[in-house]
Amino acid sequence: MSIEVNGKTIATDHNGNLVNFQDWDKDVAMALAAKDDIELTQEHWDVLEYLRDEYINNNGNQPMERQINKDMGKRWGKTVTSKDLYKLFPLAPSKQGNRIAGLPFVARKGGY
Repeated sequence: MSIEVNGKTIATDHNGNLVNFQDWDKDVAMALAAKDDIELTQEHWDVLEYLRDEYINNNGNQPMERQINKDMGKRWGKTVTSKDLYKLFPLAPSKQGNRIAGLPFVARKGGY
């Protein structure tokens, strides 16, 4: 499978995640989000940048939803609930968020 972005074909796996996370850029993120009818806001970008930073700079870490809530709460200066993140990524912040962030599929269950 693949997606077309700016005339470039980018390989995806059977879950729609990029095969190579280094193929990701903001245009790719917007294309992946558009497939899910999501228009990316600044809060989306904050989560995507956080997920990529955790993966790239923290030994491939893909945080569970509880950790995303805590870390986004620190970044945004408010309490962040799962409900807040599901408004951004209705198909699960740790799965849909990782996919739009260009990261590998997360096979685990649950967010805690």
